[in-house]
Amino acid sequence: MAAVRVPPPFPFFLVLALSISAAATTVLQPISDHHRSAALNLFVLSHGSFHSLQDAYEALRVFEILGIEEKQRVGTDTFNGILKCKVNGEVFKGIASRLKASISDASPLPDLYYSIGSLVLIKDQDSNVDVHLADAPGTFQSIKALSQSDGKWRYSSDKTESSAYATGLALEALAGVISLASSEIDHSKVNTVKSDILKLFDSIEKNDDVNFYFPEESVGVNEHQDSLSTTSSVVRGVTAFAAVVSGEINLPGDKTLGLAKFLLGTGIPGNAKDFFNQVESLAFLESKRVSIPLILSLPETVYSLTKKGQLKVRVSTALGSAAPPLIVKLVRAFSSGAKDSTIIESKELQYDKRSGLHVLDAFTNNVDVGSYVFVFEIVLRDSRSEQVYATGGQFHVPIYVTGIIEVSNAEIGVLGDLGSAETKKVLDLAGNGIVSLSANHLQKLRLSFHLTTPYGHVFKPHQAIFKLRHETKVEHMFVVGNVAKKFEITLDFLGLVEKLFYLSGKYDIELTVGDAAMENSFIRLLGHVKLDLPEAPEKAAQPPPPPVDPYSRYGPKAEITHLFRAPEKRPPQNLSITFLALILLPFLGFLIGYWRSSVALCTFLVEAGPVHHSQDSRLFGSFLDVFWPQNSFLSCFDINQVEICMREANNLYL
Repeated sequence: MAAVRVPPPFPFFLVLALSISAAATTVLQPISDHHRSAALNLFVLSHGSFHSLQDAYEALRVFEILGIEEKQRVGTDTFNGILKCKVNGEVFKGIASRLKASISDASPLPDLYYSIGSLVLIKDQDSNVDVHLADAPGTFQSIKALSQSDGKWRYSSDKTESSAYATGLALEALAGVISLASSEIDHSKVNTVKSDILKLFDSIEKNDDVNFYFPEESVGVNEHQDSLSTTSSVVRGVTAFAAVVSGEINLPGDKTLGLAKFLLGTGIPGNAKDFFNQVESLAFLESKRVSIPLILSLPETVYSLTKKGQLKVRVSTALGSAAPPLIVKLVRAFSSGAKDSTIIESKELQYDKRSGLHVLDAFTNNVDVGSYVFVFEIVLRDSRSEQVYATGGQFHVPIYVTGIIEVSNAEIGVLGDLGSAETKKVLDLAGNGIVSLSANHLQKLRLSFHLTTPYGHVFKPHQAIFKLRHETKVEHMFVVGNVAKKFEITLDFLGLVEKLFYLSGKYDIELTVGDAAMENSFIRLLGHVKLDLPEAPEKAAQPPPPPVDPYSRYGPKAEITHLFRAPEKRPPQNLSITFLALILLPFLGFLIGYWRSSVALCTFLVEAGPVHHSQDSRLFGSFLDVFWPQNSFLSCFDINQVEICMREANNLYL
């Protein structure tokens, strides 16, 4: 058995789990609280208002559809129709007159679309404003002239390319013309547009999930419309036209449901524009202008045989509204790997009034661990509801069943060169016991075990890995194969000496068995084997270097210290103190001498003899001022006191 490099077991288990989770998310879910939370995060005010009037309108429209009470957070510069602001009727009259004048001159489809749409909005706001078109049939015909034989419209007469996105704009504009016309539009022209709509849906595209959509398009040179924007434009146009004409537009129910599936299949869009297109289009499909699609969803698509959970199905509209009275039937169920074999057939789910779910109490015994496809069908109880709702035939839903896998008859042993068992030991994979084996290059190592499901069937996991790990951390992985119920691997060490790099010594034995449907996947240390291999020849391959510890590679590094300048050399501290004392000693002597001289001077002034001339005191005072302006002597004796002393001494002398 040759060595095969495989990914580590734990990441592989994670990939398997994520694959089941991702497949489970393909089951469509109606609009829920997750969308409401996303709306609050996408439509965020900037400095108290939105960036533009269009952003404000889209935000408020989404909040209105989803029932989010956030209108009070929006500024007064938002769209009048949503906020119900009071605008002067004279303003509307002036705008309406200019719009009607522009319609007569406008020829490109976008100009007609915006002008007519604005008049419709004014009409909804103020019925006193005259918004009727003087030549509604002519305007209707000018828009119809841009259509082509495939049911699509062009942007203008000088462009030959048709567009599904332009078709949505044209249908909305035609609906506006009908609502603004003072007289009824010719029925033949209206029926022609209905036929164009049916032709348009004949060319609609479908993917593998039976989702219907209109593909992305390039509008002009710099503008591009993705499939979500294009599909949303068509949905708005068709529902707007269906709302203003008499009779029905007989769109196939499976295509209406397919449009809703496509819109829900985009998940929760990551930008505000796509989010608005998704939510508003679903709201239009639910406005009873066309057949309302019913969405079948499952709260869970992974079920455990150990917990014996119930299969639950919910049916609602795309926006999560309650469905009419109906029956959910499980038409059949088959294994993902065998579509021709039916394991469940024709069962009716029980309706639980309290939870509003349709429940299948228990799986039959032939539903074992594995992946299956369940085929459901919705049957309306009231035949009149068939004219209002679209059920869309059958729903194929992937179901995953998990359980505990039994591991039995596990054995490991060393075989001789002739295949005879020299050492055989029974393994208890559910316990913690380990085995100790020894072998040389002329012997073989064999491991075998059985895997069975809760109902006794053979279970084939996605991963069964046998690992040998040398004491130098060199690892070798081998895939364990199976024959019928028995999983077995035999390692011939004579043929593996090169792959083992001729490394003798102790090898840890590890077994990994895992699958996303296996509730007891395990990584088990079985024991160790001491191999005695021959010495490596000179040109033999060297073992790879030991794996680098990711914590040592990506962990915190030692702090880097920078030495910008070498520190200066300084004398010893004792020498510095001694030098400081020698410097201060003369200064202290000076202070003591100065203090003694000041005392002697004061004594001399008191005991001095008579001064023969009074100017001597002034001269002495000037001498003090000049030579000792900041001296402490002046703080002790004032010059006037010196004069008084001298005068008293002079009087005594006289």
